[in-house]
Amino acid sequence: MGYRMTSNPDWTGLPVVVAGLGLSGISAARVLRGLGAEVTVVDGGDSEGLRARAAELAAVGIPVRLGDGDTLPEGTRLIVTSPGWPPSSPLFAAAGPAGVPVWGDVELAWRLRRPLPATGEPAPWLAITGTNGKTTTVQMLASILTAAGLRTAAVGNVGVSVLDAVLADEPYDVLAVELSSYQLHWAPSLRPHSAAVLNLAPDHLDWHGSMEAYAADKGRIYEGNLVACVYNTADPATEALVREADVEEGCRAIGFTLGAPGLSEFGVVDGLLVDRAFVPDRQSSAAELGSVEDVNPPAPHNIANALAAAALARAYGVDPKAVREGLRAFHPDAHRIAEVAVVDEVTWIDDSKATNTHAAAASLAAFRPVVWIAGGLAKGATFDDLVQGAEGRLRGAVLIGQDRALIREALARHAPDVPVIEAAEGQTGAVAMAEVVAAAAGLAQPGDTVLLAPACASMDMFTNYNERGDLFAAAVRARADR
Repeated sequence: MGYRMTSNPDWTGLPVVVAGLGLSGISAARVLRGLGAEVTVVDGGDSEGLRARAAELAAVGIPVRLGDGDTLPEGTRLIVTSPGWPPSSPLFAAAGPAGVPVWGDVELAWRLRRPLPATGEPAPWLAITGTNGKTTTVQMLASILTAAGLRTAAVGNVGVSVLDAVLADEPYDVLAVELSSYQLHWAPSLRPHSAAVLNLAPDHLDWHGSMEAYAADKGRIYEGNLVACVYNTADPATEALVREADVEEGCRAIGFTLGAPGLSEFGVVDGLLVDRAFVPDRQSSAAELGSVEDVNPPAPHNIANALAAAALARAYGVDPKAVREGLRAFHPDAHRIAEVAVVDEVTWIDDSKATNTHAAAASLAAFRPVVWIAGGLAKGATFDDLVQGAEGRLRGAVLIGQDRALIREALARHAPDVPVIEAAEGQTGAVAMAEVVAAAAGLAQPGDTVLLAPACASMDMFTNYNERGDLFAAAVRARADR
């Protein structure tokens, strides 16, 4: 017979397996050990780095099994998985028949929340997901909440660990929570105060197995919402997820749009960001929240991010003045449409964070004409729609990475007159990026933008998208200093 986990189990002596020896796995293992659980960590790898991490955990009484992430240890009552482990993993296949539940770190954090002294209830979560824009939007939201005088943090898939946040000695008033589709898949009990799905486009299909499964996991963020389900009026798939969600009575569907807002929507009127949802008379009035110039950068997709953040903040009761102040105080992270330099009248833009086609399309729409640097690991994506949408903006393309052929073939089909250079074949790191930047410089003309928006993951040539962007910026600055 399987063991049924309660909302607040007695952790003492409970046999728990933590799957994955990454940062979230280590954090979960330490927390569970502190609660008194009998923790075993498993990981299919066996590198020098993993052995060093395993030794650190062994020193505090947490055994680690390296090289075997498939076998379910006898007696296991719960698995807490790192987000990247796919549902098809043999470990989880063994857990099902044994009646062993599988939680992610977000599910664990949700169940470990502590009541606030002032209310007797845990800090509410304002949650954000989407194919693109999650990190920027959750950071905008945290900035707005801070401007309203609330103790908050951007947590989850960004910033502070969600486990650290819910267990902090000084409790938070409210949390701005970024959630990936991976995290949502393993968080069945999550019930946010309010939530937003920014957009939906094919991504991580190799993990989820289908677009339908990917969308369903994104839609989990709306389950049990109390006040508002925020959706993108320009993306009908997000509204469909709201319609399918089982929410608390009285919870409202709130749209955001780059045009004039309808009833119960946020939008833009004469360059102003406005709220026509959380006002006393939304039939005939709206609240001014700021201007598009308060958004940094004021690119269309980023204005949409700001409206989504504002909608969640207003759902929580934040004053319009704090929305404006929070947006003005926000500065985006590196590698998100960041201007690196202007060299010989050519503007160089780092959007290494554009790791899928949807993000790259947003970047390409913000500039004209563009020398586009693209390629890497496609993660199951196709590029025809992206190239068709950008064809009129392209001066040229520099292709890199393992799956460059997919982009080259899409360019040949839909933009055959655009010159294409394939660079850095078989190279990695700084050497590769120097060649890429030189190739792009050869295509660019005065007034052009060279845009690093790869539409692919980076790990075939770089450690991560941060390194890819850093090396791009360094190579550009080296040319500027000549």
